[in-house]
Amino acid sequence: MNTYNSAIRAGEELTSNKVSYDVSLPNIPAQDFLITEFGAVGDGVTDNTEVFRLAIAACSEAGGGRIVIPAGVWLTGPIILRSRIELHVQAGALVTFSRDFDQYPLIASTFEGWQAVRCQSPIDGDQLEDIAITGEGVWDGNGEAWRPVKRSKLTASQWKALVSSGGVIEHTSNEEEIWWPSQAALEGNAVANRMHVEQVRDLTAYEGIRDFLRPNMVSLRRCKRVLLDGPTFQNSPAWNLHPWASEHVTIRNVSVRNPWFSQNGDGLDIESCRYVLVENSVFDVGDDAICMKSGKDAEGRELGLPSEYVTIRGCTVYHGHGGFVIGSEMSGGVRHVRVSDCTFIGTDIGLRFKSARGRGGVVEDIEIERIYMKDIIMEAISFSFFYANQEGSARGSDIAHEVTEETPVFRDIRIKDVVCSGADTALLVSGLPEMPLDGLVIEGYRVSAQKGVQCSHAKHVRIADLQLTVAEGSLIELHQCKGAELEGIEGTGADGRLLRITGHDTTGIVCRGEIADTEGRQISIGPNVRSGALIRQ
Repeated sequence: MNTYNSAIRAGEELTSNKVSYDVSLPNIPAQDFLITEFGAVGDGVTDNTEVFRLAIAACSEAGGGRIVIPAGVWLTGPIILRSRIELHVQAGALVTFSRDFDQYPLIASTFEGWQAVRCQSPIDGDQLEDIAITGEGVWDGNGEAWRPVKRSKLTASQWKALVSSGGVIEHTSNEEEIWWPSQAALEGNAVANRMHVEQVRDLTAYEGIRDFLRPNMVSLRRCKRVLLDGPTFQNSPAWNLHPWASEHVTIRNVSVRNPWFSQNGDGLDIESCRYVLVENSVFDVGDDAICMKSGKDAEGRELGLPSEYVTIRGCTVYHGHGGFVIGSEMSGGVRHVRVSDCTFIGTDIGLRFKSARGRGGVVEDIEIERIYMKDIIMEAISFSFFYANQEGSARGSDIAHEVTEETPVFRDIRIKDVVCSGADTALLVSGLPEMPLDGLVIEGYRVSAQKGVQCSHAKHVRIADLQLTVAEGSLIELHQCKGAELEGIEGTGADGRLLRITGHDTTGIVCRGEIADTEGRQISIGPNVRSGALIRQ
């Protein structure tokens, strides 16, 4: 049972509310169906697509059970799950999915927060109950057959080898920029975007760009009681694991791997799901590692399915654009999330919150504790609400826009007991002028970074028990912030400043305890800051 006290917002007030939930496991009959008994051949050459279909059908007709995949190399097309079915890959089993795009029929699915037509996923399930994928074996999506590759991601020799393997090259200003597996894949982006705008839903209209419509590797839509326990999932065509609009999802003891340069190579995208537990798993991927989503822009708001009641604990992330991420597709909302006891090593960003104008949606009641990070390339902790499909965290401006349903809201986020050894920036907050980040608490943060805390357009911020070592700039910079408490701050900026305050609207900056202009720890107040904005207590 997962139980915790949450600060739930009631109007403008926060009230304590005890939230408890239990993530239910699937109920699957204890009977086995060995795929070799249906004629499967594990030589890596024989196509076992029909064998998997027959085994799953027989298991389903018998009331459900476990499909056992023994040691071997098993080539197959997409596997379509049924309710009360467990796929069990034993140690030594490698299931590799076909590189023949024609084996993946076009279906109505979702991608990057929108309803979309895509090729069927290698492991696919829709509106199922009681399903599982277990064992110590490996699932390989053969994603290199599908994915575009940017030249900037490869060495000269790697690029030369890739180009000589076939495919076509997209040029920009007469320079080779992106490798695509086919001409249809290269041209598919513009066609798919046009048909999305025109709301074309006829599957046959997309046949000509099938090569572009690469699937997520494991797609489970509108399912209940899901368990992924033990296997390695690797080399996905797009995202790796994608539960969507599902309930009672348990993911534990899995390894999720993609090449570091894999386009859209996310590890786990939990989208519009409720009652989720992710634990004791390892991620080494080409995009965001563990990510929370809930639909994109107007479509996501209209669907209105938040991701909620999610617990993530005991996970390790190596390469990834972000270790733990919320957004940018969060238009249906994300709330009641607990993350603890995770380690991020060498990720681009550690804790990453991202959105943009147009998304709308509310992210609230997020609690993160005991996170350990090393060699973070960009920001250890980042809140950026100017996301524009780019790597890293975009900075915004002071120009406010009108607040509408398209304005994203982030509030009531608590982060404590974090250690980071090496990052470019300790903390970045780049909030919207019209909708600042509201209610950020960071306590017990030990960090060494090139740059310190850079916070703009936030309110009701508390930073306490901070030990920070920086190589450049001030320790803490607050710009256009309303209401910030600083207490127990240790360290001195490279420029000699503990704190730098700027912005005409900055007010209510409270420095408590020993924070003062003593021992060379200066506080700098910009010329446009109103009198009385800084309060020493």
